[in-house]
Amino acid sequence: MHAVVVKVTVKDPEASVQELRERVVPGVSQAPGFVTGYWTRKGDNTGLSMVIFDSEEAANGMSERIASIVPDTVTLESVEVREVVAHA
Repeated sequence: MHAVVVKVTVKDPEASVQELRERVVPGVSQAPGFVTGYWTRKGDNTGLSMVIFDSEEAANGMSERIASIVPDTVTLESVEVREVVAHA
């Protein structure tokens, strides 16, 4: 398994959560190889997500799409693909 780790700066907390729940999560969860995902927020201005895929190929495919699906209510800071080496 591989994870796509995304860091964002939140510009509009309320609108970003609405976009996340209504558009981003449903779209990402339908991506090929999707296993599970977690979207987190620290305070009102920092977001971090980790979305798990069943293969490196699927994770890389999603990482290439991130910039096009990030809502205008956040600023994309970084995208990384990492191997999942353990989980519980």
